[in-house]
Amino acid sequence: MLGGMVTLDGNPAAVDDLLPLSLTNVGHFTSMRVDADGSIRGLDLHMERLARDCKIVWGADLNTDRVRAYVRQALEARALPCTVRITVYDPAIDLGHPARAHEPHVLVSVRGAGALPPPPLRAKSLVYERDLPEVKHCGLFGSLHARATAQRAGFDDALFVGREGLVSEGGTWNVAFVDQEGTVVWPNAPVLPGVTMALLQQHADHRVATVTLEQAKGMAAAFATNTSIGVRPLTAIDDAPFPATHPVVQQLQATYLSIPGESL
Repeated sequence: MLGGMVTLDGNPAAVDDLLPLSLTNVGHFTSMRVDADGSIRGLDLHMERLARDCKIVWGADLNTDRVRAYVRQALEARALPCTVRITVYDPAIDLGHPARAHEPHVLVSVRGAGALPPPPLRAKSLVYERDLPEVKHCGLFGSLHARATAQRAGFDDALFVGREGLVSEGGTWNVAFVDQEGTVVWPNAPVLPGVTMALLQQHADHRVATVTLEQAKGMAAAFATNTSIGVRPLTAIDDAPFPATHPVVQQLQATYLSIPGESL
């Protein structure tokens, strides 16, 4: 047993339970930051993501009330804030007949959460497109290989550019820019519909447009978003510098932190 660190359908997960996931890497997930008061920003959006992706990956419905109950159980006596990852997979999956797996189970793991916002990051542009980008799936090899490539080159992370030359997203985060007129610009490209991105789009003026790498480097500011980091400034894309602080990015950071969390 893995103790109480990881649960599968509310019970302590055994090594044998995790082998199918580790050996096939087929599944989808969402990660949620639980704040000190126990609330979660965008909780409903996270549940919508899990249900939507479950249909795409497994062709099955997901009982999100049951998922919430599993998360509540996993959070009992845990120090807050923390980050909860909910992974949906079918232990019956096998490499030869993946279509036969259609009874997804719910794996819940909990880890500590850092302070918001984290320090700025520097990104290296790399040509890469994630498989099935609209799904937050477990196929992270390409993204993590790109991240490692960027880090070996002296950067913090990778910024993905598609084969047509358009900026899309980061390794595990959405990216956005502030143009020279002070407008927030989200790239129009195949990307993961991030929860933090969606919350900011609901609460702050913006536009969505195609962004080439050259256009990105000419923006007034750039930032990354996801549940774990909130709004995190970028201070470089390749050799193009950006300010560590910018009034629009600072306002977005404040806006995000002001969004009330939801209770499980």
